Amino acid sequence: MYSAAGAITDALTYDFDSEENAPKWHGLIVPALRKVQQQVHPHLTARDDALEYIEGLILQLLGMLCSCHPHTVQDVEERVQRTFPHPIDKWAIGDAQSALDRYKKKSPLVLPHDKIHPLLKEVLGYKVDQQVSLYIVAVLEYISADILKLAGNYVKNIRHREMSCQDIKVAMCADKVLMDMFHQDEDMSLSNVEEEPPPIRRGSLSFEEQVKELIMEETQYIRDLNMIIKVFRDPMAVNPKLFSEQDLDQIFSNILDVHELSITFLGLLEDTMEMTDENNPAAAAGGCFEEMAENAEFDVYLTYAQDMMSPASRQRHSQVLVKPKVALFFQSVSQGFKEAVQYVLPKLLLEPIYHCLHYFEVIKLLLKTCPDEEDKESLEQAHGTLRPLQLQLERICEGKLPKRKPGDYSIRFQRRPGNRSSLAKLNEIQKSIDGWEGKDIGQSCNEFIMDGQLGMFSKNRATERHVFLFDGLILACKPNQRRSVTGNATEYRLKETFFMRKIVINDKEDCDEIKHAFEIVARDQPNTIFFAKNEDEKNNWMAALITLHCRSTLERMLDSILLEEEKKQPLRLPDESQYRFAMEDRPDNIVFEDNQQSLVGVPVIKGGSLIKLIERLTYHMYADPTFVRTFLTTYRSISKPCELLDLLIERFEIPEPFPTPEDQAAIDRGEVIVREDLKRFRKEYAQPVQLRVLNVFRHWVDHHFYDFERDKELLDKLMEFIEGVKGKTMRKWVDSITKIVSRQTSCENVPREITFERTPPSIEWYIARTPDQFELLTLHPIEIARQLTLLEFDLYRAVKPSELVGSVWTKKDKHKTSPNLLKMIHHSTCLTRWMERCIVEARNIDERVAMLSRVIEILMVFQELNNFNGVLEIVSALESAAVHRLEHTFKQVSEKKLAALDAAKELNADHYKKYTEKLRSINPPCVPFFWHVLD
Repeated sequence: MYSAAGAITDALTYDFDSEENAPKWHGLIVPALRKVQQQVHPHLTARDDALEYIEGLILQLLGMLCSCHPHTVQDVEERVQRTFPHPIDKWAIGDAQSALDRYKKKSPLVLPHDKIHPLLKEVLGYKVDQQVSLYIVAVLEYISADILKLAGNYVKNIRHREMSCQDIKVAMCADKVLMDMFHQDEDMSLSNVEEEPPPIRRGSLSFEEQVKELIMEETQYIRDLNMIIKVFRDPMAVNPKLFSEQDLDQIFSNILDVHELSITFLGLLEDTMEMTDENNPAAAAGGCFEEMAENAEFDVYLTYAQDMMSPASRQRHSQVLVKPKVALFFQSVSQGFKEAVQYVLPKLLLEPIYHCLHYFEVIKLLLKTCPDEEDKESLEQAHGTLRPLQLQLERICEGKLPKRKPGDYSIRFQRRPGNRSSLAKLNEIQKSIDGWEGKDIGQSCNEFIMDGQLGMFSKNRATERHVFLFDGLILACKPNQRRSVTGNATEYRLKETFFMRKIVINDKEDCDEIKHAFEIVARDQPNTIFFAKNEDEKNNWMAALITLHCRSTLERMLDSILLEEEKKQPLRLPDESQYRFAMEDRPDNIVFEDNQQSLVGVPVIKGGSLIKLIERLTYHMYADPTFVRTFLTTYRSISKPCELLDLLIERFEIPEPFPTPEDQAAIDRGEVIVREDLKRFRKEYAQPVQLRVLNVFRHWVDHHFYDFERDKELLDKLMEFIEGVKGKTMRKWVDSITKIVSRQTSCENVPREITFERTPPSIEWYIARTPDQFELLTLHPIEIARQLTLLEFDLYRAVKPSELVGSVWTKKDKHKTSPNLLKMIHHSTCLTRWMERCIVEARNIDERVAMLSRVIEILMVFQELNNFNGVLEIVSALESAAVHRLEHTFKQVSEKKLAALDAAKELNADHYKKYTEKLRSINPPCVPFFWHVLD
């Protein structure tokens, strides 16, 4: 056991919150905490109130570390060992020692050691050595990173992107280690938890949302598999004297194959999500299932289920645990680890079977919502291929696999069901209990875990209790025998209350007097023994209790192992001299927006060199579809299409990094070595970059094919490169690009067919019936307006976004960069001049009045058709000097038509205010005024 009692409340005369000291400390480490948060969760942000709350906790911790008045590093280390829970004390000390070792070169810390060091003299009353203060600050930084990592995991699980103060409190409340450190003798209140919308049932999600949900589930599932392999299996595997190969095979079966399969499947899902775009938002998830089903890769679950459901697996697990040396080994790993192996591991080992059965349900849901016929066919094919596997698994598990209830507790930080529904459940239970006093259950707990009947042995007397288990409380109740006349009597009477963070769970061996029992040892209450009806029931209770107690420790153990693995085998990139896209980020080559992220949670780029922009366009750590769309729309202002294609091909062709000095020495000696760094480089850098280069090509040919229409050599070079791309993983992308190019080239010479929801109106004839008679006065104004609107709509929709970027339509090569925009401009100019000419060249005033009236009539029809471009073209013609001066002509035009003209003139008044308002209010289709965009 560790002793955290009074850790934060040890006497210290220095008051960080006093009027004199508060200005010195408050806000001192908030900027550094923001940097720490970006290190542990780069895709999230944190509110100021969250960081200020953590700052307050860190100052409490600083006070605790200083309360022993340390003079040496050993004094601080002893304080940490005495007050921090195990194994967090070991990790904090390890980080602090590492900081001391690196301090010889430069300060390795993010927290401002240079500012805290001089202030420690005021706290302690004497000058402290630099190494002592560095050690203290390193411990504080480790704890702050731990809090932020924990809170960030919680925030991601509830699908948020910003950490609030309340998120920190809720996440800490679920973590026994941090609660013991910072809230030993107080009950943290969660009464101000912000309500979230009710949870969305999976069946009501769209296809794209279901695929995203599946990716989230698969990511968490892989973390569960890592927990099984790295926290439980690997310590056994490195001790062959205690655990034989047969032990590992029978306890864990082929869990490594299941893990490898899951990594592959997640990669396929993530790749297919990257291939979606705004025009085709449906991810081709069916292809992922079909590909793996046809290769019989899901069959690893059949072997796994057979082994897990066999009695031999459970027997071997029990036989291993009874060995004295094994028990001592587990106890040496971490406090409570033996109990975790005994009760938590068996539950975790069932997770892959549940997960495989869940795949079959997911396929059914995807089939119901899939909008793409081709992908729907893939899902049906996968469903048919996997049906025999489903039947075999159900037959193997029948009567052996416990049925999982909705919301069953797991070792993972599951996505909370939404605070509103959680609080409703907690309040419902509280109302059924008579005798509850103090804060509401919802103020000290996040969720309800389980309940059931247990026997209780206390004060040498056995009785029965109905026990409710929450993540922060255990409530033992008796059924309420009293009945109210009004019928409103509560169902239970409260007898005992235990706070989870103030108790220890002890397993009890079966004896003649009592069987299937466990003991609750409370700090301020008599010990209580509970016993179940049978072994399975006891195992369920112990699994839930031990999970609550050791979950945070196991999570930290996993994080520590993963971090250690990353340190041992860091991701090595090619040298900058080999590959110019590997240069480090510097202020002179890339700039990001401060404290701002995109909708997908990645940094927003403010500016950068072309090489750095290409690197971020195809970044190995994350995809940024918004940046891809923006870049391909705007890049022509800084680069030509041929240059971009060359750079993307160069980005794709990634050289391997030079060998490490140790590997190079072995190579020089003529030894054959397996470079482990290359495996990680290919998996985490080369493959993601190459896939994202292909994704950029796919987006380019799909949305900006005009670049290739204008330069046939550009298309030939792209297709030559695409045809040379090798690898099974890349074929899906290559095929997609090839199909898009084929579609685009086949549609070049095919005229566009116009379809209508209803039959088009008949032609409005006036005087003229043949083309040689067509004039402004011989054609019907409605038909003139209709035909001009259709023509202008075609011209408008042909303009590409790239033709508007950087005013390229005003540059020397404007006919190449903005051909469609120039056609639109030319049409507007010609139409305006033609109407001016028709009015001015009239032979007498009567004809001139008729011409002017006809032009205004066309304007009125334009307004009905929402052709704002045509309306303002006519306004421009009538406002020209040649026409505007014809006062006598305007006087003879009817008042109704002049009023329509005045209303049209208001559209471009006051910086087009009325035009903007009308554009927002009308129902499409419409032809916007193009010159407003150019202005």
